[in-house]
Amino acid sequence: MGIFERYLTLWVALAMLAGVLGGLAVPAVFQQVAALEFAHVNLVIAVFIWIMIYPMMVQIDFSAIKDVGKKPAGIVLTLVVNWLIKPFTMALLGWLFIKVLFAGWVDPQTATEYIAGMILLGVAPCTAMVFVWSQLTKGDANYTLVQVSVNDLILIFAFAPLTALLLGVTEIFVPWQTLVISVLLYVVLPLIAGVLTRQLLAKEPARLAAFLAGIKPFSIAGLVATVLLLFALQAETIIRQPLAIGLIAIPLLIQTYAIFALTYFAGCKLRLPHQVAAPASMIGASNFFELAVAVAIALFGLHSAAALATVVGVLVEVPVMLSLVWFANRTRHWFKTS
Repeated sequence: MGIFERYLTLWVALAMLAGVLGGLAVPAVFQQVAALEFAHVNLVIAVFIWIMIYPMMVQIDFSAIKDVGKKPAGIVLTLVVNWLIKPFTMALLGWLFIKVLFAGWVDPQTATEYIAGMILLGVAPCTAMVFVWSQLTKGDANYTLVQVSVNDLILIFAFAPLTALLLGVTEIFVPWQTLVISVLLYVVLPLIAGVLTRQLLAKEPARLAAFLAGIKPFSIAGLVATVLLLFALQAETIIRQPLAIGLIAIPLLIQTYAIFALTYFAGCKLRLPHQVAAPASMIGASNFFELAVAVAIALFGLHSAAALATVVGVLVEVPVMLSLVWFANRTRHWFKTS
């Protein structure tokens, strides 16, 4: 493990700090970057995430994907956690903390919108970043692709009715452009590029191995660059509303760690291999933040408390997920090896 990867947490922390300082020092520059978006998908962040995902996509062996169906337990675990547990626990935790424990600090209308933003995060399982977390925990690239793909298929049909149920509204605007473009940018295109690359290099295993080793640092660099940009884009919000961010972050943190723990220990009890259980846990713990932010803006407005809650979800996700990667890597011996 190189120094860049070994001290990843430090680089991310420095990126967070640099992002906030840069966002405050030259806000006009980052406002221009923020304007480079289509259907609520920031194109610069999309490029960075693409750089992160591509190295894992090269590892995918399509000839082995057919064997994933022979081990369905990991897929079933992912679906149960993401669709039957996570949305409801997020709604419960949001209500408990924002409406009950923090009632003295938040007015009722704002509290309702905070909870709505949290629910939107809970109903949108991760599509993109999970490939990075899977790679960092040495996950099975083929299995992770299938887990994410099945999740995305269910997302198309289940997101709107489940969100409507938990928010108590009759109509939910689903930003199909955001959903489709995100899946294309973060799954389909890097997958095609990875498959083509692998086909070109597959006849020379040594060359393929050298190529994978060579592009690995780019994945980490993309992650650090993404963190820096996310914090720069939200620098003014972080400084202007620290109390609100702290109040929202507490239930989000508890939800993330609890869902990870539930999935991880269930995977252990089910005797899943670590390379399947760890990515399954990461999928459950992380969120499809582009979709959540887009829906929050559509339903409540750009400067709403609901939109702020989804943004806080973006800000806390990377540091928290890195801590879970650290934990997963140090408990690998709890699981069977294959």
